[in-house]
Amino acid sequence: MKKKSQRLQPIQRLAEGDEQRAARELGAAQQQLAQARQQLDELMDYRADYQRRFQQAGAGGMGAGQLADYQQFLLRLGQAIDEQAQRVAQAGQWLEARRSHWFARRGRVKSLEGVAARYLAQEQRSEQRREQREQDERPSMPGRGPAL
Repeated sequence: MKKKSQRLQPIQRLAEGDEQRAARELGAAQQQLAQARQQLDELMDYRADYQRRFQQAGAGGMGAGQLADYQQFLLRLGQAIDEQAQRVAQAGQWLEARRSHWFARRGRVKSLEGVAARYLAQEQRSEQRREQREQDERPSMPGRGPAL
């Protein structure tokens, strides 16, 4: 019959696999958030640059059609920035969900490690007691004692 610590090993391996998958998902969520933030920053930089060009062009005078085009484009850029900001918020929420999931998986692994360590310690103590009993019984066995 297998010892408790040995019977627990397959469960530990499964839990460790779950934790590793959760860690990979967490890493992917971190990358998604970083990419979403980078895209938002790029859009905001582009809008700021476009507004500067708009102001410079306006200072030199521009026609009504050109003014309308600049304003329309700035409006679309603002909408794109709002949408990207929502994506950043969603990516942040997803990251937090993945982090919580990973923490739960990690907690399970740590818990199983603790149980396995306790089982192993109990098994080692039992083995030591058994060996000690065998040692104690040897001199009292017939034919094992000191010669007279």
